[in-house]
Amino acid sequence: IKKSSSDDPNQPGLVITVTESIRSFFLSASNDRRLSEELRELALTLSSAANAPYKQIRSIWMESVFDTRPGLISLFSGSNFVFTSPKPREKSEELKERLRKLKELAERKEYQELVKDITPKKDLNEPFSTYKDQIGFGLHVALTMFTGYLVGYFAFRALFNHSPIMNSAGGILGLVFGMLLETFLFIIRTSEPNLKSPSSTSRLKKNQ
Repeated sequence: IKKSSSDDPNQPGLVITVTESIRSFFLSASNDRRLSEELRELALTLSSAANAPYKQIRSIWMESVFDTRPGLISLFSGSNFVFTSPKPREKSEELKERLRKLKELAERKEYQELVKDITPKKDLNEPFSTYKDQIGFGLHVALTMFTGYLVGYFAFRALFNHSPIMNSAGGILGLVFGMLLETFLFIIRTSEPNLKSPSSTSRLKKNQ
């Protein structure tokens, strides 16, 4: 008779404690020549164990001679079920890496929360902190110098009767004056802590 996969004695399944009656049955089965050598070795091994799978006990009991084997009720009398905890599910490498990054992020936030009162705050009003501020300042300086050149050029043109040399000198003088004016304004702008660049002000409003 071919056994089904559910009768395979190698499958643990339900596990029960080995009582004296079950141990005695195993010892007698290990010496029973009418059983196969495999079952006799299995019975001898289980006779010294504290617990045994029900399917293995049942396979030995089913192959034993009807007249010599004990009844199932008396065989399992006093035995208890043994419940084993399932094997913990292993986490994938991707999940482990994600959990590690989340843990590092949480620790970093916790650290920043602890030291926020003793670490200096970042200066959000730092001049030229963005490319937009740098480009805007450069265009502003160029426009001021160009305007100063035109003012000096036309002023000297009116004063010195259209002399090309004096006109150019007046333009250069106006250019230098515009550059000095822009430098003076820049010093005032950076020395006042309450003055903010337009881009910085917009960033602060957006964060709020």
